[in-house]
Amino acid sequence: MQLITLGKSKLQVSPITFGCWELGGGPWEFTSDENNIQAIRAAFEMGITTFDTAEGYGAGHSEEIVGLALEGSRQQCVISTKVSRANLAPADVRRSAEASLKRLKSDFIDIYYIHWPSYEIPVSETLSEFQKLKDEGLIRAIGVSNFSLEQLKEAAGFAQIDVIQPEYSLLHRAIEEDIVPYCLENEIGIMSYSSIAKGLLTGAFHLGGKTLDENDFRSTRRLFLPEHLKMEEELILLLKQIADAKGKAVSQIAISWLLHQKALTTAIVGSQSIKHMKENVEAAEIKLTADELTALDAVSRKVIAGIDATP
Repeated sequence: MQLITLGKSKLQVSPITFGCWELGGGPWEFTSDENNIQAIRAAFEMGITTFDTAEGYGAGHSEEIVGLALEGSRQQCVISTKVSRANLAPADVRRSAEASLKRLKSDFIDIYYIHWPSYEIPVSETLSEFQKLKDEGLIRAIGVSNFSLEQLKEAAGFAQIDVIQPEYSLLHRAIEEDIVPYCLENEIGIMSYSSIAKGLLTGAFHLGGKTLDENDFRSTRRLFLPEHLKMEEELILLLKQIADAKGKAVSQIAISWLLHQKALTTAIVGSQSIKHMKENVEAAEIKLTADELTALDAVSRKVIAGIDATP
């Protein structure tokens, strides 16, 4: 895969980023640490060089798995991790960074994110410590996640923000209204999460008969409500039509659509399956026609408008 420069930083990232939330355990169905280490190594061999984790994923366990898997390939990879909302005071930021470095078996973090904006700690204080870590070579780039446009603008007043990590997919496009234009104007990279809408854009829930256990954290999420699943059918069927014509999977077309958006730098896609990671890598090579992009744009907007209009 052709690497892409991240914002104003000198970092080169792969268009597909391996999302490592699932690898920490937590709310996701879990395979095993051994499987997940092999999945990361296989993804690297396939061309994925960028890996995204956080101290909050399995209380640091995801970072440990990433560290073990990439220990022999560290210099060829870009690893991003995040400090949690509870640890945004300057002294806590440093402790969190040092703990993450230990778990990642690394001397530096390529991209260090504020995972969620604080309710209490001024972003100026948090980013002051981020800047010190950067000056010391412990982090290489600064990112923010789940920030509104106003929060992003405020943060940019205290440090060079190289990347923002928002939710972005065919079923979640709110950032196109304000954050995307600002990022394009200010050379800020965009690393999307929930790129296949927590599994909805695989077609598994509409075409494969997959259902959620009541204890699955997604069961109460907005896009998974029964009335919204019904509204999403039109988009899933269009994705399937395009996928079938190209001999591809539904999820590959959803990922390809994201990668065709000029503001996007890299799309986070997670999986504990080597087969699915191979499909994700192949998605980066899929070319969608102008007519296909227009159709996906129109149906996506229609579905989102319908969902937004639902009480």
